[in-house]
Amino acid sequence: MTSFTIETLTIPASITDSDASDFVEMVHVRNEIEADTVGNRDLAYEPAELLPYYHDTYQPQTCIVARVDGRIVARAIYEAPVEEGATDVWLTVEVLPAFRGRGIGSALYERLVEMTNADGRSVQQCYIMHKEADSGEQLASPTGFGSVPLHNPETRFVLARGFRLEQVERMSRLELPLDEAELEAMLGDARAHAEDYVLERWEGKAPEKWIAGLGLLRQRMSTDAPAAGLDVNEENWTDERVRDYEERRSESPRAVLTVIAVHEPTGDIAGFTELSVPPELERPVEQNDTLVLKEHRGHRLGMLLKLANLQFLAETHPGHPAVTTFNAEENRPMLDVNEAIGFVAVGYGGGWKKAAATDA
Repeated sequence: MTSFTIETLTIPASITDSDASDFVEMVHVRNEIEADTVGNRDLAYEPAELLPYYHDTYQPQTCIVARVDGRIVARAIYEAPVEEGATDVWLTVEVLPAFRGRGIGSALYERLVEMTNADGRSVQQCYIMHKEADSGEQLASPTGFGSVPLHNPETRFVLARGFRLEQVERMSRLELPLDEAELEAMLGDARAHAEDYVLERWEGKAPEKWIAGLGLLRQRMSTDAPAAGLDVNEENWTDERVRDYEERRSESPRAVLTVIAVHEPTGDIAGFTELSVPPELERPVEQNDTLVLKEHRGHRLGMLLKLANLQFLAETHPGHPAVTTFNAEENRPMLDVNEAIGFVAVGYGGGWKKAAATDA
């Protein structure tokens, strides 16, 4: 039996603080675990890039780590949504491959259960990246779109604890650079279907004039994105929350490129998309949120926004190898856009849920 200890990780104010070493080690462990799962380091974050997420009072996270001989070998994340009436929590349990099968993951999960019960929450949820299986039986998503390997260790772990698969997400990758002529042709076609809309773009923090509009888009992102059987809470994105979000992101070494579509007759933002760009050229860019409000769909704005931001990326931060993104497998409209641009599937994740004992 492996001897290990479990403790709550101290979150430093800055990555340069004297107490930041444990946080840095935890992030490196995170990266090693996810690289083992996806087969590369496309999902890796540097500690300074990840730290701002742990300073978000609107989506607070608690990190717990397990140590063997003083070394961090596993981590768990507990996130309890702050929206009024929320009954769910989001959990993560990750163990380095060499330390699995020793009860560490189970012990971390039990600690998360204690926190869930202490908060009076009745629904546990998690997203898990599933390692590709060479062969074997698949567990189909109840949405009818996608599946995950049934007999993988991570699948067995959540099934044994009463979780149900609710949704499958696709991880896609777009190789860069894009052919400039093809990009211009696709942009021209998309613009032809969006005559009442103009694009605005910026790098870094959002201009003050768009704060309220972005708040609406982020609020609708919490309810309009396909969630299948997962519990979602409508998030209240006040102007203050948007400014806080923009300020915290500016503390990261990553650059954020944003393109919005503005409906000219009303001056309202109809949709937006974001790219998160790491400072090192050898690392892939991350496609963040993309949303077109329901009342403005049918004008190819999703395609237009993504293409325009890829052009923005090529102009301002050329040289990165690829763009990665995640989408629900049942979100066929967005997958159609991605596939037309050139994204290809490279991995899959599962959205899992465990309700109260009577519904487990």
